[in-house]
Amino acid sequence: MPKPKRVPCPPPDMRRRYRLIAALAGVVVVLDQLTKLWIQQTIPVWEKGFSVITGFFDIVHVLNRGAAFGFLNRHDIDWQRPFFVAVSILAVGLIAVLARSKEDDGPFYVYGLGLILGGALGNLVDRVRLGVVVDFLDFYVGEWHWPAFNVADMGICIGAGALLVSFYQQRRRCVSDNP
Repeated sequence: MPKPKRVPCPPPDMRRRYRLIAALAGVVVVLDQLTKLWIQQTIPVWEKGFSVITGFFDIVHVLNRGAAFGFLNRHDIDWQRPFFVAVSILAVGLIAVLARSKEDDGPFYVYGLGLILGGALGNLVDRVRLGVVVDFLDFYVGEWHWPAFNVADMGICIGAGALLVSFYQQRRRCVSDNP
């Protein structure tokens, strides 16, 4: 079976790219902050609010000093906040550099960057404002619980998946003029 012909990548429309990344990031930040505000106003900290799917999915109110999946979520260390604020700022900078890339990496690339940016900013707002991140989506089976997460975390995970799809599609679709 012959390989598909790879053509040169067309130049991206940078203004459109920036607008789309900013719009996606804005939607994630707004949804993330609105849902967290609702949780903070309706469910006491460390309490279960209600079951969405009994025995599988609850809405809870937990505070996470660490990172994704409870990494470094410990009360006996106090350097998490400045560390994760710095990591978030570095992530925002890296996303800005990636957004400026000269290649047209397709829609999944732009969607991925926008979702990751929104997730990073959503959790950064919590860290700066509260010193912790509010998590509230609790999936479980029996006594086994997936670490609670939030809308920002979903943006980061879905965005990372979109970037992976983009990288796979890019290799197959076109070749860059850049060395």
